Amino acid sequence: MGEIEQKPTPASRLGAPENSGISTLERGQKPPPTPSGKLMTVKIQMLDDTQEAFEVPQRAPGKVLFDAVCNHLNLVEGDYFGLEFPDHRKIVVWLDLLKPIVKQIRRPKHVVVKFVVKFFPPDHTQLQEELTRYLFALQVKQDLAQGRLTCNDTSAALLISHIVQSEIGDFDEALDREHLAKNKYVPQQDALEDKIVEFHHSHIGQTPAESDFQLLEVARRLEMYGIRLHPAKDREGTKINLAVANTGILVFQGFTKINAFNWAKVRKLSFKRKRFLIKLRPDVNSSYQDTLEFLMAGRDFCKSFWKICVEHHAFFRLFEEPKPKPKPVLFSRGSSFRFSGRTQKQVLDYVKEGGHKKVQFERKHSKIHSTRSLVSQPTAPNSEVPKQSPQSASLTFGEGTESPGGQSCQQAKETKVCTLELGPHQSPALPKSPPGSKAADGTTEVPPEEEEEEEGSKDSIRPKLSINSQGGAAPANVTLSPNLSPDNKQASPLISPLLNDQACPRTDDEEEGRRKRFPTDKAYYIAKEVSTTERTYLKDLEVIASWFQSTVSKEDSMPEALRSLIFPNFEPLHKFHTNFLKEIEQRLALWEGRSNAHIRGDYQRIGDVMLKNIQGMKHLAAHLWKHSEALEALETSIKGSRRLEHFCRDFELQKVCYLPLNTFLLRPLHRLMHYKHVLERLCKHHPPNHADFRDCRAALAEITEMVAQLHGTMIKMENFQKLHELKKDLIGIDNLVIPGREFIRLGSLSKLSGKGLQQRMFFLFNDVLLYTSRGLTASNQFKVHGQLPLYGMTIEESEEEWGVPHCLTLRGQRQSIIVAASSRSEMEKWMEDIQMAIDLAEKSNGPTPELLASSPPDNKSPDEATAADQESEDDLSASRTSLERQAPHRGNTMVHVCWHRSTSVSMVDFSIAVENQLSGNLLRKFKNSNGWQKLWVVFTNFCLFFYKSHQDSHPLASLPLLGYSLTIPSESENIHKDYVFKLHFKSHVYYFRAESEYTFERWMEVIRSATSSASRAHILSHKESHLY
Repeated sequence: MGEIEQKPTPASRLGAPENSGISTLERGQKPPPTPSGKLMTVKIQMLDDTQEAFEVPQRAPGKVLFDAVCNHLNLVEGDYFGLEFPDHRKIVVWLDLLKPIVKQIRRPKHVVVKFVVKFFPPDHTQLQEELTRYLFALQVKQDLAQGRLTCNDTSAALLISHIVQSEIGDFDEALDREHLAKNKYVPQQDALEDKIVEFHHSHIGQTPAESDFQLLEVARRLEMYGIRLHPAKDREGTKINLAVANTGILVFQGFTKINAFNWAKVRKLSFKRKRFLIKLRPDVNSSYQDTLEFLMAGRDFCKSFWKICVEHHAFFRLFEEPKPKPKPVLFSRGSSFRFSGRTQKQVLDYVKEGGHKKVQFERKHSKIHSTRSLVSQPTAPNSEVPKQSPQSASLTFGEGTESPGGQSCQQAKETKVCTLELGPHQSPALPKSPPGSKAADGTTEVPPEEEEEEEGSKDSIRPKLSINSQGGAAPANVTLSPNLSPDNKQASPLISPLLNDQACPRTDDEEEGRRKRFPTDKAYYIAKEVSTTERTYLKDLEVIASWFQSTVSKEDSMPEALRSLIFPNFEPLHKFHTNFLKEIEQRLALWEGRSNAHIRGDYQRIGDVMLKNIQGMKHLAAHLWKHSEALEALETSIKGSRRLEHFCRDFELQKVCYLPLNTFLLRPLHRLMHYKHVLERLCKHHPPNHADFRDCRAALAEITEMVAQLHGTMIKMENFQKLHELKKDLIGIDNLVIPGREFIRLGSLSKLSGKGLQQRMFFLFNDVLLYTSRGLTASNQFKVHGQLPLYGMTIEESEEEWGVPHCLTLRGQRQSIIVAASSRSEMEKWMEDIQMAIDLAEKSNGPTPELLASSPPDNKSPDEATAADQESEDDLSASRTSLERQAPHRGNTMVHVCWHRSTSVSMVDFSIAVENQLSGNLLRKFKNSNGWQKLWVVFTNFCLFFYKSHQDSHPLASLPLLGYSLTIPSESENIHKDYVFKLHFKSHVYYFRAESEYTFERWMEVIRSATSSASRAHILSHKESHLY
């Protein structure tokens, strides 16, 4: 179906270069001559159910008709759409843009071609134009009515309520019920009417554009969103359905997804007669065979699905349109079909370039008109479309633009007939991609790059994070097989890594264009930081209020008194901050000009929103005071109940609990500190006469008062939480958590003994120093070897005495030990903290009670001592390559990171880290890769956590930052992008790119706080010492 049938010309036989003229025009090139001859009329059914008729030359390729439809609609982002029709075999196929129309539509008078959505992006926020989102909303409406988009009653009612809001406006019960009686959106709509009306009541004030946006937000979470099922059978003859999405190939049984094959796992796609073949990459963890085979109804069905897969892979994974292959001189094996058109990457880049005029477009079913941006037609006949900007990986997106083309329309009696005036059509100049190779019978194969074939395609940038996630905030205790790859509809970043234009620095003109399109005020980015961190805070609240509560309700492990102390104090906070986040995001949308463009007002401020909500938080102060009580009650109950202890430990093993469970109980107290710091930055930025200064200052005064009231409790609880966290990492110890004990520092030191220097883990408190070795148990806990009471201890440098660099001698009343640090700076930190701890111990009432539960230190056999001190290389690599694989739960704590990286961290550092949390989108690049991948990144607890999007419930991977160096890339590294910082530890190198100067400085600031420990002197000015 997809071959381009051309007779060789004398020029081609002599080897003259041929220009296909499809989206690959360089400067100065002209498109091929327009076919002339007899015109044919093609009827197109639009998404709003109207029909239009278009006259095009019979011999014109399908692209001519498709461009005519897009121009008629003034549609900029037309690449997401396609034209489908039933062919002569009654199989619904897509119009091939390269093949002549007359060879595809045999009887145009009897065929109605449908204009529909072809490519559903992973995130509807990637659709920049309001018209595009409106057309997508119409497609969702159509799929609901036809039963393609299956969902539960609640989701269906919510979707319909947004459609009703878009069509008739604000809630009016009588009008609603009348409208629902006349319009059927789903087959069994009558049973849902009350729910629809109830949901519609909550949408008051939403514009049609906002309703479209919310409709797509709900729809994209559904498993069947954008799915077109293709019947097939597996090797055992079981009836299944195949489908293709932006993430890869999906397998359904009925309407239930049972498997998924990400593009990253697929090496090659092919078909042979009616057998569809998927060749997978070798995977030691997978039970699948190398090649999967599915049987379809016939060769034509099989080839049609194969083409759809090729197009989806190219659109979502490639940087540019595949280059046409030269036709073989003698024999042609396999299909010559290839994807034609811009890839999603090119669409996003192209749309960012244009400045647009506000024009009206009509919503057929809506009583409310809307405006959108549309580029004006060029006055010059050969006016060029702007080329792609080298800043192709920008995190911000601009308004849409459109390829110019002329058209004239004449009114007919019943339908509009549009005759396309085929003049010179300019396309964006695009870079070329390396050609692949064709195999027999419809197989598309690719040349290897970086010593490995990539996904049976041209895309050779391999993201090193698994693109699997369980989405959604609702608790779902489903155990996923490691062989399944759940492709969550919440995925928001581009699946394709963003292109890094090497040696293409941003020009001043491009930077000026970016500044004109987006807010550049520092206050905007400070406000945006509130929004991004609030998203993470809400997810943290959900860990307790939703996930933990749901798990507790299924098992009778927690006393009722403890339940009533924890959950009723989290639910009001979650509800309050959900509304708070919505208000912030609405204000940012107005600030950016993305929403309610017809409203005029001064929305470039955030202080009023902050003041209103911080005043609202004061009413929740009673709940905040309860969190410290809840933390103490939980730990007390765990100590008294082995069953509850196992239950909490099992919950911590779930991916959603990415931090120690008791950390989440303190999150509401930590969040107050974040608000205070943000408002301090806003007050410092605004001059006193700024419109937002008064509100910011008032909000700062309110939050400062709340922080001052809770400050003592916060410090006490942080120490309490840290002692309990350390208790889980230690074995052979009793009574670690006692009143008056304060944690000071933990870290790796080498202890000098008769066997030489042996690595030990040291834990310093205000009354005792413990030293341990890493055990060989399944939980990788640290076994206590000995304790040194600080009462009466002395410390001195002894490098010269023992001939060991960075050496210290600790002399206690009963025992002396010699230890060595990994560096001079580490030694000085330990000396400072130990001396301070000795001074605190001297002021206390006397010696420390015995901590060890077992016999005296180091009284085991030499063989046992040797075994305990050994560390396998596999364990070392497991912790150091944290982006590639994640260590077991208890093997990835801060204690283990310090052990492997031979460093230390103090309570001062933990306190600073609590205040320096940050979230947001970053572009990430590996040392040897060419592409940038957009990720949602959360910094907390000395660690970067990576997500596909902010909606994901758990991180894909993490990168502990202790021991890493933070620098700016040098010229020799050829990054050539703004706002890039570099993280490296030994051979591991990662580049991260921020969206603005402010966000770049903030990421540098918080990461520097994790990679370079603070001195003890800092805490004296930072906060007072409070003992538990």
